[in-house]
Amino acid sequence: MDPVGEGEHPVLRDTTTPDVIPLRTATKAWFLISLQTFGGPAGQIAVMQRTLVEEKRWIGQQRFLHALNYCMLLPGPEAQQLAIYIGWLLNGRRGGLIAGTLFVLPGMLALLALSAIYVGFGDTTLVTALLAGLAPAVVVIVAQAVLRVGRRALTRPGLVAIAVAAFAALTLSGVPFPIVIAAAAAAGWALGRTSPDTPANSGDSDKDTGEGAPLIADDALHHEAPSTRRGLAVLGIGLLIWAAPVVAAAVFLGATSTIATQGVFFSGTAVVTFGGAYAVLAFVAQRAVEVYGWLSPTDMVRGLALAESTPGPLIMVVQFVAFLGAYHHPGTLNPWTAGILGSLLTTWVTFVPCFLFILLGAPYVERLRHNHTLTTALTGITAAVVGVIANLGLYFTLHTLFTDTHTITTGPLQLQLPDLTSIQPLAIAITAVAAVLAFKLNWSMLRILGVSAALGLAAALAGLPLT
Repeated sequence: MDPVGEGEHPVLRDTTTPDVIPLRTATKAWFLISLQTFGGPAGQIAVMQRTLVEEKRWIGQQRFLHALNYCMLLPGPEAQQLAIYIGWLLNGRRGGLIAGTLFVLPGMLALLALSAIYVGFGDTTLVTALLAGLAPAVVVIVAQAVLRVGRRALTRPGLVAIAVAAFAALTLSGVPFPIVIAAAAAAGWALGRTSPDTPANSGDSDKDTGEGAPLIADDALHHEAPSTRRGLAVLGIGLLIWAAPVVAAAVFLGATSTIATQGVFFSGTAVVTFGGAYAVLAFVAQRAVEVYGWLSPTDMVRGLALAESTPGPLIMVVQFVAFLGAYHHPGTLNPWTAGILGSLLTTWVTFVPCFLFILLGAPYVERLRHNHTLTTALTGITAAVVGVIANLGLYFTLHTLFTDTHTITTGPLQLQLPDLTSIQPLAIAITAVAAVLAFKLNWSMLRILGVSAALGLAAALAGLPLT
């Protein structure tokens, strides 16, 4: 599709189709991406960065980072929202719906099956073996994300300072995520005011990378313009789709039934999950275990392990929580039926808001991309994202390569350190293999994950300790 000039900036416009690439081609790509989304948001962002920006060149680095900045400001899983945003850029609303759905579908189906196996058999040996192989590979995937995004985003000393400060704030002080993002936005704005050489969009232009121009140019505007009528239509339809299953559960099963209660509770958590899954899981665990009695603390820990071993956002663990809760408190339903319905309803109310936030706000965000005040603030957020990914990578590394950690507290500072006696030799070995495959041989992420999973299974068959 050729961009048609409109004023100062070209507009992605076509009178017959909004597709930048064929929808079938995009759907296949999103399906393959969905199979590689292990390791939480850091690993998921790395997958999209590598596939869409570096390999396929469907979207430029600055467009990718601008979309990521917006998604970081929203509640909910930012990686899925980023997939919806890019899908919308490539293929309009259909593309956004397909990208967002495929992003969570494999993980949802896998965790639904694992939840049933856990309830029916209580044997997670196979899952433990797979996790023992996949988790070390994710450590390498996250390291790649930090290096690749950092090279593009941290083009000025001031931006490097913002990234380091964000990492330190999250790692050493436990500063709430929204405060880190707000401070980064203010720092980016101030940097733009005091340093004329600081670009509104961090990172070098794709024209200067020698990689070829992306299909969606950094200066092209999306064809779908914002309007009050469009916004009200998207908002109304989105809210109706979001609420309808919860209302149906309350009508047919009772307002106090476990499934209806889960629908209301997880609808609420969906709009307060700023800072990623880890920021809200403590609240979910406390309410699910101590208030509602849906599952035990041990169940909650195992559910988190299962969620980390499957593709998709880590917040998918709420599906496991809902399955066990509805299974143990089925009311008039068969326990298995209740478990499945509770699991599906919770997944629905958790992820539908992501589509609403993106499809409602993306056209406005697109038109603000050339607003200097806003884009300099988002430049600060881009830099902070590097620190956020590094923080997530450190957390995942500590809990993958070591069984135990301890916290050292000095005044307002808290530092989590590994217990060196709890090192896991198998995890170290698989991490080393994955690092060689990624950095030396430049293998694809899917192949690295496959080899790592196979090594975990082989270790289990050989009788080696997995944890």
